[in-house]
Amino acid sequence: MSSKQNNKLKIIRLIEILIFIVGLFLASAITISYQKKIQHSQNEQSESEPEFQSETDSVRTSPVLSETVTALVSEIYTTPAVTTQIAMIPYIDTPYCKSAALYCVEDKQFLYSYNTDERIAPASLTKLLTSSVALEYLSTDEILTVGSEQAFVQPYSSLCGLQYGSTASLGDFVTGMLMASGNDAAYTIAVSSARKLNPDNDLSDTDAVNYFCRLMNEFAGNIGMTNSNFANPDGWDNDNHYTTVSDLVILADYVLKNPYIRNVVGMQNVRIPFISGEVYEWTNSNLLLNPYSDYYRENAIGVKTGTTLNAGNCLISAFEINGKTYISVVAGCYEDWDRYELTLKIIDSIT
Repeated sequence: MSSKQNNKLKIIRLIEILIFIVGLFLASAITISYQKKIQHSQNEQSESEPEFQSETDSVRTSPVLSETVTALVSEIYTTPAVTTQIAMIPYIDTPYCKSAALYCVEDKQFLYSYNTDERIAPASLTKLLTSSVALEYLSTDEILTVGSEQAFVQPYSSLCGLQYGSTASLGDFVTGMLMASGNDAAYTIAVSSARKLNPDNDLSDTDAVNYFCRLMNEFAGNIGMTNSNFANPDGWDNDNHYTTVSDLVILADYVLKNPYIRNVVGMQNVRIPFISGEVYEWTNSNLLLNPYSDYYRENAIGVKTGTTLNAGNCLISAFEINGKTYISVVAGCYEDWDRYELTLKIIDSIT
């Protein structure tokens, strides 16, 4: 090859390299410009809709089932295996909630998942755990009496209306606690259960509550609620009292397998005579069960409402549809009716 030809090839090669470098530069510039446009768009959205911003905003626009939720299902249920074909319901932006989920018990599958591993205050949803722990150790016929533990009940609590000295079975107290969301019943159940499990120890009210809360946390861990901690039996706001929607799905699944609790959370009205002579009439706080409510659903079978300042308005509900049981959990809604409207939007997405 001549010197002239060799130089020509070198020039051609140099031109090719320069074209390649310019191409890389242009591609990089386009990418940066595109990212800036996206960021600018997100900033505009955050200014116009600040109430919908959180650490997991990416889930709002492109919801996907988190690896933690998938691991949760796989850990709790070994057979049948969790399906890999996830039928995800698109994100529902109104009414607002802090976190939510829809779970099919028979398919062992999450159909809707939003912020399910974010820490939340459980409010009176706690009482599902309180009843589960008490019935784990005592029979429904165990006799309890209302006593000085009522001093723990906070002002403006939801109550069954219990009187000092009232006597009834554990089953009756559980009914009042779950249907009327009675904080008074929650403390009688906790303290009485702790003392019956420690007959040789003279437990003070405080010691009895602390003992029962230890049982609550042990029980929660045993059924798979690994991201929760409970500091009281009624769900009153406390920095050390928290859970997640993922854990609440586990709890709801458990209580629906307990025949006594499942029956109670599905009742709309009840009238119970106490051993001590009082007669109590309680109406379920869950409007999904009220035939005169705008939110009534004939296929609803429970489960529990919860409301505190930190928790917002929360609802665990369950529905029987085409032979399957669906558990819905919504937490952190602004208004009472928001939790029902969101729940029905989610459940209607599969019907």
